[in-house]
Amino acid sequence: MNEKNISVITRRGFIRRAACAAVGTFAMTSAIRDLRFMNAAVAQSNIPPGDYKALVCIFLAGGNDSNNLIVPTVPSEYNNYAAIRTPVLALPLGSLQNLNGYTDPAGHTYGLHPACPELQTLFGEGKLAILLNTGTLVYPITRAQYLSGGKRPPQLFSHADQVTQWQTSVPDQPATTGWGGRCADLLNSVNLNSLISLSVSLAGANTFEVGNVVSQYSVSTSGAISLAGVSGARLAALTNILGLPYPNMQEQAYAGVTAHSINTGAVLNTAITNSAPASFWSVPFPTSITTPNGGSTFTSSLSSQLKMIARLIEAGYRAAGNPTNGFGMRRQIFFCQVGGYDLHSGQTNYSVNSPNNVILGAHANLFAELSQSLLVFQRAMEQLGLQNSVTAFTASDFGRTFPSNGVGSDHGWGSHHLILGGAGAANGGSVLGGQTYGKLPALTINGPDDTGTGRWIPTTAIDQYFATIATWFGVDPGNLSTVFPNIGRFTTPSLGFMKTS
Repeated sequence: MNEKNISVITRRGFIRRAACAAVGTFAMTSAIRDLRFMNAAVAQSNIPPGDYKALVCIFLAGGNDSNNLIVPTVPSEYNNYAAIRTPVLALPLGSLQNLNGYTDPAGHTYGLHPACPELQTLFGEGKLAILLNTGTLVYPITRAQYLSGGKRPPQLFSHADQVTQWQTSVPDQPATTGWGGRCADLLNSVNLNSLISLSVSLAGANTFEVGNVVSQYSVSTSGAISLAGVSGARLAALTNILGLPYPNMQEQAYAGVTAHSINTGAVLNTAITNSAPASFWSVPFPTSITTPNGGSTFTSSLSSQLKMIARLIEAGYRAAGNPTNGFGMRRQIFFCQVGGYDLHSGQTNYSVNSPNNVILGAHANLFAELSQSLLVFQRAMEQLGLQNSVTAFTASDFGRTFPSNGVGSDHGWGSHHLILGGAGAANGGSVLGGQTYGKLPALTINGPDDTGTGRWIPTTAIDQYFATIATWFGVDPGNLSTVFPNIGRFTTPSLGFMKTS
């Protein structure tokens, strides 16, 4: 061998070449991923004209203690609940909103939190479904597997990590897109010549709506977010400047994005200005919520967000029959969020001397807001005739511990969630409500569904939860694995709470 032809690579050179190779591999992986999405989007079945559907994700930020959202009322189960959650968290049996005599296939009966009579009404109307004990999973896992170190989502019980995993539905891979964003990428082509993004957020940037193709568009509860103090002649001058040719590609791209944002905002504000006025809604959206014990009031962030979503849905759908001032949308995804659910203290308490007179804390106020806002939003959809076309659903960081920490509850895992829409397939509805789905955990510390500290091991994966919704939304079954890469690890991709055709 000719030693002159031997290439000597230093350690630094080796690392540099390896890094370049890694970048090339990542670029190749990204190209393959994007190509797969493009092919999947082309393969999507044709969605007929006039077929409008919208998803509304309601994120309960902080980790909702759903153990008090829905409570078992079979005497032996309730007594077990009360013994473990007393004295801080247990709700009196007589205060619960019963589910109109509903008994699930396993023989369980339930009651909702006393601050949720509106949810009781919606459940009784068959428009609200309840999914029990769902959470982030890498694979199905039992207590024995958990305790022996079986595969589980990384960084369990961490707010930031679990929020990301809930919004991506891919807990065991680096987060690049959200599952809502992947749905939007697949279905964006059906929104022909649409004027705004398929993905709209009322709560700023979020991971749920991040896509490879579709970018989320943030809107405030007052409308499009415009340039502060720029209007009239100033706005016209700025628009003219942005329209000038720029030799620098970065400047040109920036000008184009800014001009598009201004134009989109103008279109959106015009559309919602021409939408139904506040007096139109037969059940007005509450601007404030009265605390359930009849005390003070507080401004409702959730109601304001849902009101704007209702206005955007009205404007978006209007173009199907009347293109004037409408968006021409056939698919829309919305994201809203309300905080305050990280209740390590101040959660709930009641008077031992008068057990049905609940002394309501922060958690009850949040549930009152959720219950009242969801009822009004559903009534708004019914007034628009879109109750079968819009599905709202809850998500949250995680559930919370079953035992109290003395003043509240701590970070948990599995939790219960709500799905809201039109009632029953027989009535053309979207949600097969008036029922519970999934499996109620055994409410026992160190029981079969417990990690060991009262954190429920999910018996249903969020992949299944969201895949059921995405299928109704229009994602072909053959493309479910594109949106939910891990769905094949679970035996049932559909949980049955949505209309399938």
